[in-house]
Amino acid sequence: MADTGLLAALVDALRCMPGIGRKSAQRIAYHLLQRDRDRARHLSAVLQSAMDRIGHCRRCRTFSETELCALCGSNRRDQSLLCIVESPADVQAVEEAGYRGLYFVLLGRLSPLDGIGPEELGLEQLDAMLGEPGRQEVIVATNPTVEGEATAHYIGEMVRRRGLRVTRIAHGVPMGGELEYVDSGTIARALAGRREI
Repeated sequence: MADTGLLAALVDALRCMPGIGRKSAQRIAYHLLQRDRDRARHLSAVLQSAMDRIGHCRRCRTFSETELCALCGSNRRDQSLLCIVESPADVQAVEEAGYRGLYFVLLGRLSPLDGIGPEELGLEQLDAMLGEPGRQEVIVATNPTVEGEATAHYIGEMVRRRGLRVTRIAHGVPMGGELEYVDSGTIARALAGRREI
């Protein structure tokens, strides 16, 4: 029997999440309806609240419930460093690695075929941040995709025009990885980015 009515609508709604296909969405829906209705109601309420109350920090553009996020509002961050990332999820990943400077979130990457240019990435706002006193280094931490590399190059030129130091995160062999299992493109990047020990 095919799912119909509200059940079909629930399954379809769950498919909006990344990595969730029809079968997975159906399993989740059935689980929530059969075994966990109280948690499903709680999930629904939290989702509604998050959608209504979480926006973007006016300064760095990461997710925030307030006009200025906790990172931008902190006086304990290194104001001389600015790390540029593609998404709020990247902020979390860099934070977990121990970075303590400031951020700018592009909310995407340059992709002319998709209609994403400098305006859509807020590069005018970024340029204003580059001109702030005390800024010394900009770390470009875009993903190592074709679009990510093009974005890094474009931003690198912006930063150089300001006379600031611009660096790119290294890409290469992951910790604990074995060379025989790493693709040749990753090994090539690791060799190009090698440093003295």
